[in-house]
Amino acid sequence: MEGTIRTLAENARAASFKTATLSTDSKNAALTRLAELLEVKTDDILAANAKDLEAGQQNGLTQALLDRLRFTPERIQGMAEGVRQVIALPDPVGETIEESTRPNGLRLVKRRVPIGVVGIIYESRPNVTIDCAVLCLKSGNACILRGGKEAFHSNTILAEITQQALADTGLPAEAVQLIPTTDREALNILLKLDEFIHCIIPRGGEGLIRFVAENSRIPVIKHYKGVCNIYVDKDADLDLAESIVENAKCQRPGVCNAAENLFIHRDIASEFLPKIARRLVGNGVELRIASSAANHLDGTDIPHNPATEKDFHEEFLDLILSVKTVDSLEDAIDAINRYGSGHSDAIVTTDETTAETFLSGVDTATAYWNASTRFTDGFEFGLGAEIGISTDRLHARGPMGLRELCTYKFIVYGTGQVK
Repeated sequence: MEGTIRTLAENARAASFKTATLSTDSKNAALTRLAELLEVKTDDILAANAKDLEAGQQNGLTQALLDRLRFTPERIQGMAEGVRQVIALPDPVGETIEESTRPNGLRLVKRRVPIGVVGIIYESRPNVTIDCAVLCLKSGNACILRGGKEAFHSNTILAEITQQALADTGLPAEAVQLIPTTDREALNILLKLDEFIHCIIPRGGEGLIRFVAENSRIPVIKHYKGVCNIYVDKDADLDLAESIVENAKCQRPGVCNAAENLFIHRDIASEFLPKIARRLVGNGVELRIASSAANHLDGTDIPHNPATEKDFHEEFLDLILSVKTVDSLEDAIDAINRYGSGHSDAIVTTDETTAETFLSGVDTATAYWNASTRFTDGFEFGLGAEIGISTDRLHARGPMGLRELCTYKFIVYGTGQVK
């Protein structure tokens, strides 16, 4: 197996030298062909995906995980649309980041260039195969993909379609490769090939991400989990707050930008908590409520369970929400910085000063004022798609698109200067 994975990495590195110098038109031609093939081969994709769904049900995957795994014609069309959005985006390769001229006449240009070979390790969501391949190609990188066993058939056909698009347009098929096994040993081998691979991006559960970070010789860009929080301030528009909380928790609970914790200012808790609790329970949400807030549901028939300290650290990825009251804006910021994972956090308020204090004070990759956390997504941010969401600080943070898949080099123009 070691020889197979090493050869795959060597081929990716060789392909990366070619992709780094491709014209924008060449890259866009391959992406256009890929979007066409996704639509043409929808039935084949659905057939492969059905095998994964059947196996997932037999293996006891939760409904939330099955939803992450499931393709529909609409989701496949959405993938194709995502590819076309990336085509329409500016090519970041070759952009000038900054420029200066030294006293001796040397002109220095800091220019954006591809990273090289990017390894993406992911679980469950097979659309990641296309998102990553497309972004890596447009940014001039080669990529090595390693999906989870639960999506093996779906990932395989998507990788095959991508390689067909590359071959049809005269580009190296080795620019996008899928590791042809889900054996953990293949991952261990991959993570040691720092001579060929320049960056690893893990996407999946906290256990996978920690395993990758602890075992990789290659730099890792990551977020461990998405414990996203909403704070409803004493000056909130409560109807607006209801809508935002419902959307952030219920619209698609099995994703990393769904809300897991709700903090409510004590001054409006007696009015707001029963209203939002009834609305959430009506959507099938299990409420876990701290003792400080539970009394605001006294005299109601709204079902709820006591929250533990552990609950507020938990990424449920399900219709479960932890709720607590806070005494002040400062307490809300402290609670979010304590419990949150630095992914996405929101405040609902009509007070601009309060909002700006919150936006500055929460230690998070994405801070919202009067909007759902569900927008932390490359597609929603206009990136076309995303390679992942980073809660790191070097070199990318938040949804990672084309520019975050580039590094830079210094280009120095001289007229004969010597030192």
